Amino acid sequence: MWCLSPDRLARAYAYQVVILDDLARLQVTVVFTDAPPLTDDPQAVLLTQVQGVIAEYERAKIAERYRRGKLFRSRAGEVISWKTPYGYRRLPREHDRPARLEVFEAEAAVVRRIFEDYTVHGLSLRQIARNLAADRVPTPQSGRGIWGTSTLARILHNEAYIGRVYFNQTALVPDPRPGHRSRQVPRPREEWIPIAVPAIVPEPVFAAVTQVTYDNSKWSPRRTEPGQWMLRGLVKCGHCHVGTNCHTMRARNGTWHRYYYCRNHDPLRAGGHERRCPERNIRAEALDAFVFAQVRAVLLRPDVLLAGEQAHAQQPADGELLEGELARRERKLAQAQAERRRLADLYQAGLIDLQDLQRRADGIEHRRTTLAERREALTARRHELAQAGQLRRRLEGFAERARAGIDSLSFEQQQALLRLVVEEVEVTGWHVTIRLRIPSTTHRPGDLVSAPAPPHRPAKTVCVPLVSINGNSYRLKNRLQAIERDTDVA
Repeated sequence: MWCLSPDRLARAYAYQVVILDDLARLQVTVVFTDAPPLTDDPQAVLLTQVQGVIAEYERAKIAERYRRGKLFRSRAGEVISWKTPYGYRRLPREHDRPARLEVFEAEAAVVRRIFEDYTVHGLSLRQIARNLAADRVPTPQSGRGIWGTSTLARILHNEAYIGRVYFNQTALVPDPRPGHRSRQVPRPREEWIPIAVPAIVPEPVFAAVTQVTYDNSKWSPRRTEPGQWMLRGLVKCGHCHVGTNCHTMRARNGTWHRYYYCRNHDPLRAGGHERRCPERNIRAEALDAFVFAQVRAVLLRPDVLLAGEQAHAQQPADGELLEGELARRERKLAQAQAERRRLADLYQAGLIDLQDLQRRADGIEHRRTTLAERREALTARRHELAQAGQLRRRLEGFAERARAGIDSLSFEQQQALLRLVVEEVEVTGWHVTIRLRIPSTTHRPGDLVSAPAPPHRPAKTVCVPLVSINGNSYRLKNRLQAIERDTDVA
């Protein structure tokens, strides 16, 4: 067998020894072009072995230099990978500019459409794929065929579309499995190297994808009969502070009833019989009607929501007084800057010495720092006032729309409304706490009585805890006790 040199036979010295030994055992002569023939001469054997060791060392050094070069170029902001995300084109390195990504508008429009359909229109991945296929939008891989849901999921969770791609995300480690030499394992996120690229979608839209994905799994209609479990995914056990499951139980008189029950009723889930939840099951019909009635009463009174919001925050000051105080702080800051300039002029003219200059400058700097901190606090206060005014107008407008059609909603629309405004419903014995949030959607007045809204509203809402509704719990208690007496449920 003819070979150019020992390092072409094997890059690892151990492999070279094994291969030469096996070939010699099979009576195969190995001849190297740029090395002495392998005879019984010890010097020839030593030279071949040394060349094998040097080849292994050279291979390791080449890999290390290549890796250091890629790390240096990626830290300098150069896009290393040739695998370009959908919606971009990679421009090669030039003499004065590094390799980079630019937006390919024909594909970027498809990316924006996918994000909008998923976060705003509430479409599922399968429905988005069907719509893209119906419009004959080319796929990223071959330009033909049907879009896959996994492809859409990778697009929706790819941070490149908000202007960040990463290098050094994985590491190559030996693989102990038979027939495998190495495998890729993820590195800690703090070791990733971010590279700035042009953004296609804004960050709030990208952040909404995570909330929509969570809501899709939380409120999935699969394995759920229509017209049941209005508060599914919203009820929490007040004793264990965990979510509840839904199940149907048969009473002794043969009737069937629906219940929300704590997940820690299962001893295996709770971690033992001694940690099992002591709370009773919650009748779904009674809790659904009670919560919707309380939420309806509060939505029609925006003053209650504003009172609950102001209970968590300090009462804002008068707007005119705040503007006047802010203007005074600005004038004093300008005076401090003028004093610093005059002080420098006095020192340059030789009227004061260096020690006196430092003493006066320290006093001016301390006063200027105090004024700047107070100005920042007043600016933040003014921003809070503006937010409070927007909140008040938004609540009044939402209450007006709710008042127009809340009494004519179907079950699905009532469920969508509760998922829009209710953060969670916590039940402890006979005590019910309803935590609300303020929606920031811009619906038209007839939206509440139109088609059922999709269950993805948190992606379009600002979740602000407002008020806990703790009163009138005796009504629910009496209603449940009457139901228990009538049906004699175990």
